[in-house]
Amino acid sequence: MRHKKFIYFIVLLISFFNVHGQVNISGKITDASNGEKLKGVSVYMSVLKTGVTSDGNGKYQINSLKPGQYLIEVSSVGYKTIISNIKIQKDTIVDFSLIAANNELTEVIVTGVTRSTELKLSPIIVKSIDRNNFSQNSATNLIDALKNVPGVSQITSGASISKPVIRGLGYNRVITLDNGIRQEGQQWGDEHGIEMDEYGVDRVEIVKGPGSLIYGSDGIAGVLNFLPPKLLSTDDVNTQFVSNYQSNNKLYGYSLSNTGYRNGFQWSGRITGKSAGNYQNKYDGKVYNSGFRERDGYFFMGLNKSWGHSHLTLSSFNNTLNLVEGERDALGRFTYVNKNNVDITATEDELKGRQIGVPHQGVTHYKLISNNYFILNNGTLHVDLAYQDNQRKEYGNPMESDAFGLFFDLHTFNYSFRYNVQKI
Repeated sequence: MRHKKFIYFIVLLISFFNVHGQVNISGKITDASNGEKLKGVSVYMSVLKTGVTSDGNGKYQINSLKPGQYLIEVSSVGYKTIISNIKIQKDTIVDFSLIAANNELTEVIVTGVTRSTELKLSPIIVKSIDRNNFSQNSATNLIDALKNVPGVSQITSGASISKPVIRGLGYNRVITLDNGIRQEGQQWGDEHGIEMDEYGVDRVEIVKGPGSLIYGSDGIAGVLNFLPPKLLSTDDVNTQFVSNYQSNNKLYGYSLSNTGYRNGFQWSGRITGKSAGNYQNKYDGKVYNSGFRERDGYFFMGLNKSWGHSHLTLSSFNNTLNLVEGERDALGRFTYVNKNNVDITATEDELKGRQIGVPHQGVTHYKLISNNYFILNNGTLHVDLAYQDNQRKEYGNPMESDAFGLFFDLHTFNYSFRYNVQKI
């Protein structure tokens, strides 16, 4: 009897999955003004995280798709992006004509809904900030880069510590998402920032208003959704090196990444480093003990097939940051207590240096994420699992600078299961 029940379960499970044959979508892409065939245009299916580029004749073809409804993004530099929702039940031919434009007028928004949608079709107030905006506006961390967005501000207690505030509310009233998973750290304290690698973020979507409540009551202020760079969807390997320098605190940062795609298998790896000395302002000059060091690592691997995709991400964030106490002598010079418990004045070399002083924090955040998307007979199934370990050590005794006084260790397991019925 037990074996019969098991067989019935297997039969039911198999019938749950799509038994239809595989289909293809193809077509050609031209310039709307003159009909010229366009080469190298990206045709991307955001839900499947796969796509192709058009060949020299402007033709494209995506094979081995299961019948269903897909959102297709067609984009090329110098042209307006086309976003089309297409139902594919058999081999389908769809042609696209791109209109030249200096600025992109259509944004792809994935926040607030279970499927990608167009901004103009979304009832939720969403502001999207891309990587170009980060590069053009100087900032020492991710939250600092959002300070010019209307309705968004920050609470800052150091060069590497910024907390988001949306419409006057912050702390546990703002939800932070990374790759679809809630970021869980010590977000309730003034001196606790966001544990993310800024080089590993391609776009930030800011959800404001009542739409943010679909993520839970603690998102009453809003939601910050940090999205990683788009992965390669055609057979290729890409290596990239990015660096930046800021003169105020002599900050230098670098990030080396490698991304590839082979026969449906995707991978991506990144190492990041940052180092900053003491910053300066027009009132005090160099501010003692305001530097930080950051070392991050990231590894991703995934499998994209006609049945959907399965992705695994492992990341490590490590930041050692000084805390400014602001002690000064009668002449306004910065002072601190040394290891002999004696008050001394910070020297010019110390003010210009990069040393880690007391007090300071050591922050480590490990994250393991599994994102899965399955195309079933009459809908799709999303399964997201994640484990996070956030460790924060605070050092405040100058006579025992290597001994931490406080140690916060937070372990979190996130899970999400969603079944979306196919739109008729």
